[in-house]
Amino acid sequence: MAESDEQLIRDALAGDQRAYKELLARHRPSIFHVIFKIVRSNEETADLVQETFMKAFGSLASYRFEYRFSTWLYKIAANNAIDHLRKKRIEALSLDRPIQTTDGEVALEIPDWSQNPEEDLYRKRRAVTIGDAIDSLPAKYREVIVLRHQQDRSYDEIAEQLRIPVGTVKARIFRARELLKKKLKGIV
Repeated sequence: MAESDEQLIRDALAGDQRAYKELLARHRPSIFHVIFKIVRSNEETADLVQETFMKAFGSLASYRFEYRFSTWLYKIAANNAIDHLRKKRIEALSLDRPIQTTDGEVALEIPDWSQNPEEDLYRKRRAVTIGDAIDSLPAKYREVIVLRHQQDRSYDEIAEQLRIPVGTVKARIFRARELLKKKLKGIV
């Protein structure tokens, strides 16, 4: 017959290590569940379960027998998990309020990296260069490249529109790409 929590606590307080192990084995799954519901991480929960039992066993002498042991243990577990989350919380800075320093208030200035004139200029030059290279292609190659890459047409649609076989479309696109590579080599 299984011993009651009350008897196991008395035995543990008397120095019986087996009683501690039995209390741990009996309540670990439910304590794990309580903590996991709060922190949502298996690794953190496992650590917090150990801390909870260390705290509980460390203050077992203060346990009052008129309350259920599991309720007392759940309270320790929940408080332990909540304390963990509080410590883990990142302190955020407000972008609207100045920062208080020993020399007074300092406004927070954040650089804006979203606009880069050099990158914009490079992109524009590249687009012009590619456009110029496409424009310099012979008409039959320029036509298929524009339909395929600027108008997103399929090979079948291009073949139908130009009234040429699909194989010819593929060959012209391949040839046009090769010509563009040669023209743009070292420029883009």
